[in-house]
Amino acid sequence: MHDDRQGRRRRDENERGIPDGMLLALLGFLLGLTILVWTATGLAGVLSHGAWPQGVTYQNTPLAMRSLASAPRDLAAAWPSTPAAELSGYGLFWGLAIGELMVLIVLTIFALGTTARWRAVRADRREAIRAARRDEVHDDRTGSRSPTRDGAESLPREAHPVSPGPYAEPAHHAADAPTAVVPGPPVEQTAGARPADTAPLAAAPEPGVLPAPVPPPRAAAPRLLYGDPATRRPATLQAVLDAAGPALVVTSDPTVWAETKDARAKLGPVLVYDPGHLCDTPARLHWSPTAGCENADTAAARAVALLTPVRPRALLDAAMADTAETLLRCWLHAAAVDGRPFKQVHRWAQGGGAQEAVRVLRTHPKAASGLAGLLESSLTAHPERREIAQQLVARALSALSSIHIREACAPNRTDALALESFANESGTLYLVGEPIEDPRTHPGAMPLLTALASDVVEHGRRMAARSSDGRLDPPMTLVLDDVAAVAPLPRLPDLLTTGQAQGLPTLVLLRSAEQARARWPEPLTQ
Repeated sequence: MHDDRQGRRRRDENERGIPDGMLLALLGFLLGLTILVWTATGLAGVLSHGAWPQGVTYQNTPLAMRSLASAPRDLAAAWPSTPAAELSGYGLFWGLAIGELMVLIVLTIFALGTTARWRAVRADRREAIRAARRDEVHDDRTGSRSPTRDGAESLPREAHPVSPGPYAEPAHHAADAPTAVVPGPPVEQTAGARPADTAPLAAAPEPGVLPAPVPPPRAAAPRLLYGDPATRRPATLQAVLDAAGPALVVTSDPTVWAETKDARAKLGPVLVYDPGHLCDTPARLHWSPTAGCENADTAAARAVALLTPVRPRALLDAAMADTAETLLRCWLHAAAVDGRPFKQVHRWAQGGGAQEAVRVLRTHPKAASGLAGLLESSLTAHPERREIAQQLVARALSALSSIHIREACAPNRTDALALESFANESGTLYLVGEPIEDPRTHPGAMPLLTALASDVVEHGRRMAARSSDGRLDPPMTLVLDDVAAVAPLPRLPDLLTTGQAQGLPTLVLLRSAEQARARWPEPLTQ
């Protein structure tokens, strides 16, 4: 007992001393102050007389600091071994000393901030890894259920395209659900099976008849669903939450972003391109449609995407539409190589200084060869066709008259880097826009949304082409809700056909088959 008391007394006495951290900080402060006074005195002598003063050494600095504390204006008394003629005035000395101190403070704050941000990023990554591991453990536990229960639950999953969960609709609403086309792996039918049993969305199994417990694979083929907003919303939410890698989400419903952004933020960065300010957030992505148009092929693809919502379908207007694509392609390339903002393209489309773009393409060293002559011939060969084509381009870019749209098209280096790297970081990009049924008269922001969505898809295809197996791993999930009224991708039929093999699994949700036929001449097949 007595030994324990003595041990505790010794520990208390040891703990009452000066903390080691405070002692080290004090020593570091004194060392830094000594170096500061020494260098300030020497630099002041160099600036005033052109040479380092004799006798101004680090060993004599502590005595000089003591003298300066009592007589800050008397440098000769602080450095008695140095000739007074080699010392500077006290004003220059103190100015250099204070300047060095300010620089030191700024560097210290910068280092502390950088360290804090680095630690925060590491903590967020560790938390995301822990969350992913918890989800994997949860999936493993739920996947170890009995075969009877799995077999009983596999039937409603196959009969209804919406995955079960908190967003699943009750069974008594199944009769009101619209028709859907749900692809899957080819399954050999039994002798008693009927092909019509799998066609309608609300088709329910006959009472007492249970199919074989063969659950569908998680990496399903591209899907195409039809229905009203109440039917599409649960499938959209579930598809976004189930995406294991990067995801592109196109929707006209801002609540899809609001209800999934927190869960997606655990996997990677969350970006939202909302030119119409439909989402309640100040952190909106800025993207200029001229980005990447220094490449002539990119400018051509961008022009096609921007004009897709307003392009006429009649064969008689094909020549005029091709002229509009040529004009917009050349204007985008000229603005990109010359560093012009996107609103300059709108001015050229309205007839303001159209020949200026020809001059840029002809004189700029980075301009692609041949585009200057192509643009000049389009502007002068057929005046009537050129006038109608300019009107078509101006209509596609008419949303730039809104200040929100112009702000969304202003280039931002930080947003450009985030957009380029979100796929590699398992991020999520939301494209939110108003649904527009007749974009040929009032397209709104639909051309911008279509251009950005097409650019992201093409970026994913290029990444897949550069990979060893020709596909993205992890895949980039494309959830395209109400895409016909928000961002009608010009190559959507091809995406549904080849996207799965390239690691771009796609879920397309439309209002009806008639809406799909009105937007895409080619059928949307699986």
